[in-house]
Amino acid sequence: MLQWETLLSATRYGHPADRDPNRSDFHRDYDRIVFSTAFRRLGRKTQVHPFSVNDHVHSRLTHSLEVSSVGRSLAITVYHLIKQHLPKSISEYQFGMIVQSACLAHDIGNPPFGHAGEAAIREWFRKNRETAPLRELSDKEMADFENFDGNAQGHRILQKLEYHFLDGGMRLTYATIGAMIKYPRLAQFGAPTSLFGTEVSLYREVAETLGLPEIERGKWVRHPLVYLMEAADDICYSILDVEDAIELGILTFGDVRGMFSYLCGPDIDIDKAYAENHHNFRDFLSSIRGLAIQNLIDDVAVLFVNNYEKIMNGELDKGLISLSHSDTMEGIRIAKKLGVERIYPDRRKTELEVGSYTTIGTVLDAFINGVYDYRLNGKNSYRADRIVRLIGQAKIGQSVTTAEAYHQVVDFVSGMTDNYATYLARQIGGLASG
Repeated sequence: MLQWETLLSATRYGHPADRDPNRSDFHRDYDRIVFSTAFRRLGRKTQVHPFSVNDHVHSRLTHSLEVSSVGRSLAITVYHLIKQHLPKSISEYQFGMIVQSACLAHDIGNPPFGHAGEAAIREWFRKNRETAPLRELSDKEMADFENFDGNAQGHRILQKLEYHFLDGGMRLTYATIGAMIKYPRLAQFGAPTSLFGTEVSLYREVAETLGLPEIERGKWVRHPLVYLMEAADDICYSILDVEDAIELGILTFGDVRGMFSYLCGPDIDIDKAYAENHHNFRDFLSSIRGLAIQNLIDDVAVLFVNNYEKIMNGELDKGLISLSHSDTMEGIRIAKKLGVERIYPDRRKTELEVGSYTTIGTVLDAFINGVYDYRLNGKNSYRADRIVRLIGQAKIGQSVTTAEAYHQVVDFVSGMTDNYATYLARQIGGLASG
């Protein structure tokens, strides 16, 4: 059985926990994430609807902040239900902060254009597998690119790229890192994944410190707090994707009336609440959102307790929300169905996603080929030299492996905002056709 004494370790890369009477190690994690450039860029990355002109529509940044808020409340609720199992040295606020930080960072590795961007990166590498730049990579190395996942890129950012480049990254506590690894298996096993082969030794050290068993080479047991991070994400995107769809005119109040009836329960008259807010959906949601989320938090907390033994034995292979049969959770199921049937297939959204494939492909064509040329010819190739300078990584030359060099290209591409990726693709396209 997993042990909380090790699961909540405040050890960091390169040094043990550092006691501070004013700020816990876990609070420092949160601050480091907030002040990182990778987190800041989420403000101009797609959540669901690319290039929306409506300022009320969520970006990855606002989504991450909301998930972190729900995750903290959920964790504190669970803390009080399982307090007898936890170390006396851990307070409810520290417990909540671990989940809050994990939630804050859960989308930090997402590329421009959301899931469409992930798919575009995967497709480019699969399509170009037999070209000269990629031919020397092994199948295991290629798996990182062909199964590219924003979750794995997020782990790479936290452990390798931000603050201490190639030397521990943000150096977050191992508890926080463990709590955000949603899919603790290497990309060679396919997508979804939270781990690239280039960071396997870093995560193996984390897992050993936390006491997370390696089930087979490259696959680990989940950290128990991952279930809370995952549930907080599900709660937020299910409700807030609906909110965005109404803002954009994709859905109406009539489409979501039943959903909110389930979420709020019998004590709230949905029609009356909507009328009292002058049939303004934004005001209506503001008035009932807190109750709906609190009902979901209470439901998930009970599910965690009911499945506690399976979670602590590393045996639960489903998300908590999928295990619920409550009326409250029926609201989330309706929201997910609306997403699949009405929101995600929206015509404008689909057209922009198709365009994102061209954008990502144009940028990867230029940068992978440029880095390949640079590694062969160095500064003798003017174009390659300029591309490497633009990426800004001095270690992209012969000082790292070919796989790591291409990862640094993908670091640059996936780190772009939607706007910058579009701008750069146009610049590159213009130069190519000029």
